[in-house]
Amino acid sequence: MKKRKVPMRKDIVTGEMMPKRQLIRVVKNKEGEVSIDPTGKKSGRGAYIAVDVEIAKRAKDEKTFEKAFHVKMDDSFYDELIQYTDHLQARQALFGNNEK
Repeated sequence: MKKRKVPMRKDIVTGEMMPKRQLIRVVKNKEGEVSIDPTGKKSGRGAYIAVDVEIAKRAKDEKTFEKAFHVKMDDSFYDELIQYTDHLQARQALFGNNEK
């Protein structure tokens, strides 16, 4: 039986390569709006961050997505990202890493 290859992506904050399922996709659309992409299917330029609250806080401190997408962003985006990351991290603790 053929083993399926796990898609890997780079965490934009740490630079670490991780399985796509363990990351959150953030996307910038054509209008320049940046948002969390829970489905991983929104059109636009994507960047990934690990499902780790500490890394999300670091992204806020370092303004990682502003640098990556070359846009000015409000702190409320990072606060939403931290909250979403916290939620996913709790789900993964309960159900394992296969949940998205």
